[in-house]
Amino acid sequence: MSQPRNGTPGDLEEIHWPSLVAAISSISAVGIAIGLGLPLLSIILEKRGISSTLIGLNTAMAGIAAMAAAPVTTKLAHIYGVAPTMLWAVVISALSALGFYYAQDFWMWFPLRFAFHGATTTLFILSEFWINAASPPSKRGFVLGIYATVLSLGFAAGPLLFSLLGSDGIFPFLVGAGAILLAAIPIFIARYESPVLEEKPELHFMRYVFLVPTATAAVFIFGAVEAGGLSLFPIFAVRAHFTESQAALLLTMMGVGNVIFQIPLGLLSDRIPDKRPLLAGMALMGFIGSMMLPLLVDNWLLMAGLLLFWGGCVSGLYTVGLSHLGSRLTGSDLAAANAAFVFCYAMGTVAGPQAIGAAIDVAGNNGFAWAIAAFFGFYAMLSGIRLMFIRKRT
Repeated sequence: MSQPRNGTPGDLEEIHWPSLVAAISSISAVGIAIGLGLPLLSIILEKRGISSTLIGLNTAMAGIAAMAAAPVTTKLAHIYGVAPTMLWAVVISALSALGFYYAQDFWMWFPLRFAFHGATTTLFILSEFWINAASPPSKRGFVLGIYATVLSLGFAAGPLLFSLLGSDGIFPFLVGAGAILLAAIPIFIARYESPVLEEKPELHFMRYVFLVPTATAAVFIFGAVEAGGLSLFPIFAVRAHFTESQAALLLTMMGVGNVIFQIPLGLLSDRIPDKRPLLAGMALMGFIGSMMLPLLVDNWLLMAGLLLFWGGCVSGLYTVGLSHLGSRLTGSDLAAANAAFVFCYAMGTVAGPQAIGAAIDVAGNNGFAWAIAAFFGFYAMLSGIRLMFIRKRT
């Protein structure tokens, strides 16, 4: 990796660890802060007597901010550089995280949410671009598996910190802001290793959504199932006569599957030149697993085992989709496509809970499983048709 500044480090076969450690550790610190902040803010609003509807509306600002930040991130990185843009995003997200403590009026939490999640979206886009650009093609899936595993552990550490710190006083906010500021250290150390966007992307931002539809559709499904599944699964489980503690443990099993399957799926994707059949296969497994949920509601152990593998399939759509993106594009096109990738994820996080919640209201408790199965089935069918079309052309 003798020429880290030329924007093509991924063309070499050696893993350039300084760049990867910087990108992975920085975004993992942000993951810890988000994992701490989401339950912290919800509990504080609940204590203030804010209705669940308004809490949900305020939380939805995360998806709106992500969709707003995604199109401009690549432009900012092109003008100011990848590392400087990331450092400014660290500062903005840390200040806004601390600002929640001082904002006593509820309306102030909307611009703060927008600033916080807009800045963290910028960090996600540029970190993933940095990782993809610094990964050798033959090991890209393995590296992205490491990234996804560490990020998952960061998100899991956030709620654990919340359970230890509680919601009283300024200390939880200082810890969250401090975790974000720690992200600046590896970025600053490796700032000269960050890829350079010497040219503007060739296409308009939205064109990248359709340029690599297998990847962008995969992350849309991932966002929809992850956000909708995590937020509404406790309702499904409790209505299916599990206790709250049993429901929480089932969610934990999903999280464990998310962690342990990332690296194996990344290694598998490295052995497959075309990632699309693997993505279609995971969607098909997700569809089958979703349809089995209503059949296993009487057996906690079987449900836990299913969710362990199901969680791995869900998270694999993100990891392998990101790897597929890196195998197709380079340079400024990769950065713009990464922004489109995160944009589609944000769209999924907005659409998923709405669709799954409506399905429960219309079809009863099993509507939860059927709606998720519909998401997976749609993607499996779409990717299958696309694969057949591509093979006929070749």
